[in-house]
Amino acid sequence: SDHLLAVFKAESFNFSSSGREDVDVRTLGNGRPFAIELVNPHRVHFTSQEIKELQQKINNSSNKIQVRDLQLVTREAIGHMKEGEEEKTKSYSALIWTNNTIQKKDIEFLNDIKELKIDQKTPLRVLHRRPLAVRTRIIHSMESHYVDDHHFRLYLKTQAGTYIKEFVHGDFGRTKPNIGSLMNVTADILELDV
Repeated sequence: SDHLLAVFKAESFNFSSSGREDVDVRTLGNGRPFAIELVNPHRVHFTSQEIKELQQKINNSSNKIQVRDLQLVTREAIGHMKEGEEEKTKSYSALIWTNNTIQKKDIEFLNDIKELKIDQKTPLRVLHRRPLAVRTRIIHSMESHYVDDHHFRLYLKTQAGTYIKEFVHGDFGRTKPNIGSLMNVTADILELDV
C-alpha cells in the first residue's frame, strides 16, 4: 500500500481481501483477489505500462507477498469479489492426528460422505471478534489418505466460510458433526493447506 499511496498521492487506503485464512494455514495456488480503495487520490490516470511497473516495484519490495494482475477496478468489481465469498467451494488438505490407533479401513467411509451438512457455532478462538451464531455449512466431499496408525490426510471440498479446524476437532462440541464424532475418536489437526 505504501507504493500505491505514493504514486496515487492518496491520503489513506482501505484494504479488502476475498476470504481470510489463519496465520498458520498455507494458501497455495495463485493467491486471492483483493482491492485497495485509495482515499482522496490526487492522481488517477495511469497507462498500463505504469501499472505494470508499479506492480513490479511492489513485488521487488517484499519477499512476503507478490501481486499479480494489478489493475484499476470499479466499485462494482469489489461487490462481485465480496459476493463470491459464501458461494465459493474451497479445497483443503489437512493432516489429522487421532488418539486411538487407526487402520486404513477406519477412515475409508469418509470418502463416501457427500454434501454433509454441519452446524458450527462461532468458534471459541474467534468469539472475541465475531458474533455468537450457528452457521450451517456444507462439506461437499472428502478423500482420506492413510499415513500411519495415528495420522491420516484428509482432502476436503467445502462451502466457503467453513471452519475446517473445528470440523476436525469439534471445538468442544460446538461443530456437529465433526471428524472426531464421525470416527468416534479424539481428532486434532496438525497442518492445513488451502
